[in-house]
Amino acid sequence: MIKQNTNTAVVILNWNGIDWLKKFIPILIENTPAKDADLVVADNASTDDSVAFLKTSYPEVQLIILDDNYGFAEGYNRALEFIPHPYSILLNSDVEVTKGWILPLIQQLKSSNNTAACQPKIKDFYRKDYFEYAGASGGFIDYLGYPFCRGRIFDKLEKDEGQYNEPISIFWATGACIAIKTSVYKEVGGLDSDFFAHMEEIDLCWRLKNRGFDIFAVPKSTVYHVGGGTLSKVSSKKTYLNFRNNLLILYKNLPSSKVYKTLLIRLILDGVAGLKFILSGQFSHMIAILKAHFHFYRMIKSFKKKRQDNLSKTSKITIPEIYSKSIVWQGFVKKQNKYSDLQ
Repeated sequence: MIKQNTNTAVVILNWNGIDWLKKFIPILIENTPAKDADLVVADNASTDDSVAFLKTSYPEVQLIILDDNYGFAEGYNRALEFIPHPYSILLNSDVEVTKGWILPLIQQLKSSNNTAACQPKIKDFYRKDYFEYAGASGGFIDYLGYPFCRGRIFDKLEKDEGQYNEPISIFWATGACIAIKTSVYKEVGGLDSDFFAHMEEIDLCWRLKNRGFDIFAVPKSTVYHVGGGTLSKVSSKKTYLNFRNNLLILYKNLPSSKVYKTLLIRLILDGVAGLKFILSGQFSHMIAILKAHFHFYRMIKSFKKKRQDNLSKTSKITIPEIYSKSIVWQGFVKKQNKYSDLQ
């Protein structure tokens, strides 16, 4: 068990990330007073010198040594079993925190028994005046399951000019930096390891919303995210995971009255996306979409129990943070590429 000196644990999952640790741990320590949080690195059986480096250079950082590489979701699930703190912040190793980043997040979690999670403003490490893809100033989803952010519609990133500085209720908080009540994380089952990578935080947040919890964006806290460290944006593997996991979160979380109609519409739209890849000569991405659908249908049987368990605990019928229009139509047809343009 990790030693608890405060009410908050900042937990970084690491696998062979010594370069990120060398770059960002000193900044994390500088901008996170010891009275505000305990710093923890959970190591996914790294084969580099990450653990030795931390033990030698930063003994104040507590370590959880996992016996295998469990990936992002299961790695965090196993790590949080060792965390006794009421509040946990899951922080990517490629994130630069800023002065005063932590207290606004914890204050938001403390503000209401109904508040389960929140995120800071996520900005681009390389273009510090722009929002970053993985979260921006709060995550949303449309009724067909397409995620977008306050500050990012598809690949269109907005410049941060203070336009989204107010804290608001959101649908999903970024996995790059999510503050969550530890007991609630465990209560809803944590991250789903079957997703492997991409959208597991959206699935977690949807389960939270289904059970009536609130999630917030807290722009008073700001961090800078490098991003793209796991898979390249042009990777067909990423295309596969995005399409497959998007279908999985719809099947797992939508009520019976909506799920099959929504999946049928998505089948058509995913076909259009595949055609677009063919016309642009990106055949590997078209094949990735086909694989995503075949594997999704194959996984339905194993996900049926998860769906039944999830919906049996659902208490919220209407979730206002689900955008009632098609973000595909708004973004690609109406050219509304800013969150503030959406109606």
